[in-house]
Amino acid sequence: MGFHEERFPASLSFGAVGGPERRTEVVTLANGFEERNTPWAFSRHRYDAGLGMRSLDDVELLIAFFEARQGQLYGFRWKDWSDYKSGKASFETNFEDQVIAIGDGVTSAFALNKTYTSGDATYVRPVTKPVLGSVTIGIQGDQLQESIHFDVDTATGIVTFDHPPDEGVEVTAGYEFDVPVRFDTDRIQASVASFQAGQVPNVPVVEVRI
Repeated sequence: MGFHEERFPASLSFGAVGGPERRTEVVTLANGFEERNTPWAFSRHRYDAGLGMRSLDDVELLIAFFEARQGQLYGFRWKDWSDYKSGKASFETNFEDQVIAIGDGVTSAFALNKTYTSGDATYVRPVTKPVLGSVTIGIQGDQLQESIHFDVDTATGIVTFDHPPDEGVEVTAGYEFDVPVRFDTDRIQASVASFQAGQVPNVPVVEVRI
């Protein structure tokens, strides 16, 4: 799958609308009860990039980005302004934001993830596109130094330690992240007259699996 490690202009995604999508199969039984199942282990995010357009310069920027990705052919990074940090939106990221693993004394590579909790239920989301320079890592409450104690692959979200963390210790992380997406259309229809009248083009964007 072709993917460009290029972020869609953040100034345009700021005004976009979108969020997570689930697929649930609901079967109503003869007695009125339901059976619900899902073929998806993870949610999939969708957005409308057209809603972030505020000027004709923005439309020009969008078209240039679209052409460089050749429509749906190449994926790219997307900043979801409603969810792009390891911790709370109003706080700065901290190396203790997320517990990403428990050391076993053998494993030296771990994938970044973000846990969502509501009541007793949790959902662990893989984070495959951390933002360069934003990742901080800690072990058992002590912050480590990148390039000395660990390295981060920002194209995959894999953190690799120089030495495997000891058995039973918590590996924590803080970071900002992008969503891997592609355009969900091979066509953009933009009109100067329509834009000046307050109508913006519909530009669907959908998350891709990495």
